[in-house]
Amino acid sequence: MNPTLSIFYFLSFLTVLSALMVVFSRSPIHSVLYLILTFFCLTGHYILLNAQFLAAVNIIVYAGAIMVLFLFVIMFLNMKKEDEEAKTNLTKIAAMIVAGTLFVILFGAYRKSIIGAYNPYEYNSQVGMVESLGAVLFRDYLLPFELASVLFLIAMTGAVMLGRREVGERHF
Repeated sequence: MNPTLSIFYFLSFLTVLSALMVVFSRSPIHSVLYLILTFFCLTGHYILLNAQFLAAVNIIVYAGAIMVLFLFVIMFLNMKKEDEEAKTNLTKIAAMIVAGTLFVILFGAYRKSIIGAYNPYEYNSQVGMVESLGAVLFRDYLLPFELASVLFLIAMTGAVMLGRREVGERHF
């Protein structure tokens, strides 16, 4: 068996297992830890697809920063056992309806999708590399990239202005 194929099957199994454990875990801390494992497995898939930049961004942004944020929020929440029993049957039925609707939509989208054939003669090994991604980003998508950077600059300036203390304000 091809070693890449066996790595793919192992990562796929581990990804699905850890994603299911995110959903079925009782403890929110355990769910976040399983979600981190899911992100690491997805990073392995990105590496197998020769998308090294996406793999690095996935590790740095999602498995690093976002999951630390989730852990802090969960630790600040006061999770009690009474909250678990507070879920009514109406809430559970509404969750089942939403999940069923989402499944039907995803199944319909999958059924209508057309999967392209793989042509090994047209394969470009540089597709997922940073250099080719930067060339496409700054050549074809320069205006949206610059608009997004201006939007981030405005958001940062607004956050600094909102977080600034006024004269005479108490420091907690």
